[in-house]
Amino acid sequence: MVFSKNARAVDYRFLTIVGVLLLVGFVMLTSASGPLGYAKQGGDSFYYVKHQLIFGLVPGLFALYVMSRIPFAFWKKWSWHMLIASMVLLIAVFIPGLGTDFGTSHSWINVFGLFSIQPAEIVKLTFLFYLAAWLEKRGVHGVKDFHSGFVPFVSVLCAVSLLIIAQPDIGTLSIIAAMAVSVYFVAGASLTHIGILILGGLAAFGLLIAVAPYRAARFTTFLYPELDPQGVGYHINQALLAIGSGGFFGVGYGHSRQKFEYLPEVAGDSIFAVFSEEMGFVFAILLVLLFLWFFRRALKIAQNSPDTFGKYVVIGVASWITIQAFVNIGSMVCLMPMTGVTLPFMSYGGTSLAISLAAIGVVLNISRYGRQVLGSRWP
Repeated sequence: MVFSKNARAVDYRFLTIVGVLLLVGFVMLTSASGPLGYAKQGGDSFYYVKHQLIFGLVPGLFALYVMSRIPFAFWKKWSWHMLIASMVLLIAVFIPGLGTDFGTSHSWINVFGLFSIQPAEIVKLTFLFYLAAWLEKRGVHGVKDFHSGFVPFVSVLCAVSLLIIAQPDIGTLSIIAAMAVSVYFVAGASLTHIGILILGGLAAFGLLIAVAPYRAARFTTFLYPELDPQGVGYHINQALLAIGSGGFFGVGYGHSRQKFEYLPEVAGDSIFAVFSEEMGFVFAILLVLLFLWFFRRALKIAQNSPDTFGKYVVIGVASWITIQAFVNIGSMVCLMPMTGVTLPFMSYGGTSLAISLAAIGVVLNISRYGRQVLGSRWP
């Protein structure tokens, strides 16, 4: 299919939402990471902001522009090859001298000693391309069938899952699985099959908790955050203290107390807690609404997609970003266990930001070829 003759401008409303999230993220990262950079990076309070700019925002914006210009049908053609290549990268993290450890995870690849990339983040996009192409090819009737739909879907998902579990990176796996199931559901999967997937996922989650003491400790802390506040419950208690200290309108930008090495991962997983402390409950709710607006606008683009592949890709990106945001926020307010996933467009993490922006570029390209002009009114 040739789309170039029908191309229009991208959906600028969707791009505006992403731009606002990026702006808020960098403003917040500047504040949250300042004390950490000063203490850990030789007195450079802007170390993490500069690193995020160089290795996250700049390549991410370049990827966004390029992906927004390439007709999205291109990714359908090469989806299988890209998935295989990214799965090879998942295996490469276990090669001595190439893979890099962070805590208990072997999730990064060292690139010439200059920076690291996280292959699991790349798999989010390549697996989505493959899944969208495969579901389109199967059609609704094929997707509903147990042998031609359910079994192949579970097989590929399990293959990706096992490589990520081996690292282990359960947080990223939960986002990939949720994204995959969301697209599978939209493609017309049987509700019975969806139920089997959910039950199987819960059973696997329970098994992963049972075999790893630190995961069991995280789950126990989620149920009883008041237990052992100086031990396994330290992170969540400090996060709740930061959020509660913010009140309705916050203590003021730059005035967080918890960011002074009281709250773990202030520039990464915990940036929402610092945001809530400095900006308060009102702005925290506005941030949540902004992510919901992102999801709503993406659904509008999916609704107007010229083919089912584009529709599934947009649904996947919308689910991925929104679910990840709410998993991160939910863990900070103790509505779910700590998972270690970043807050999209805000948390420190170059690979995460760059791949997220690349995915946004694909969505923008799909918006160029919508079957009708998207709604004239905001949102």
